[in-house]
Amino acid sequence: MRIGIDISQIVYEGTGVGTYVRRMVEALLAIDTKNTYILFGASLRRRGVFEEFFATLPRARARLVTVPIPPTILDLMWNRFHTTPIEKFTGPLDVFWSSDWTQPPLARAKGMTTIHDMIALKFPGETDKGIVATHKRRLAWVKKECAMILCDSQSTKKDVMELLNIPGEKLRVVYPGATL
Repeated sequence: MRIGIDISQIVYEGTGVGTYVRRMVEALLAIDTKNTYILFGASLRRRGVFEEFFATLPRARARLVTVPIPPTILDLMWNRFHTTPIEKFTGPLDVFWSSDWTQPPLARAKGMTTIHDMIALKFPGETDKGIVATHKRRLAWVKKECAMILCDSQSTKKDVMELLNIPGEKLRVVYPGATL
């Protein structure tokens, strides 16, 4: 199987989501000996971060695709207008795991994503308006297109079911591992 993963969030080093993506990719490549991974990274100025990360990975079954597109453009392109399928950048995929910021259209791949929490929708008055708007747009596409959604906790799963009206069958709780 050809599995695409959006690693764009790793440019935000030291953040929870960036660390989560790094560790998940490292673990998948360490334990999975059957599938091929296409790691997709988008950043205008920080593409070197993707290459440095990729250099630390076992690359026998992995390929890195980077594009010089800033997150604001991807938000417009994918979350707002929902144009240009991810496969235009990565080639054919069976599965694409999106990040917590953008939801690209899929030509053929089955979509999956991780929802870490629903803070922006539960407490919009306490969250930057731009972040709330971005999450609303992205989550509307997630609801329509993702075959599976990973949730960090039972609480997040409950919030996703209530706030997005997504059936529990599409949700899997996968607790983030501890890193030292």
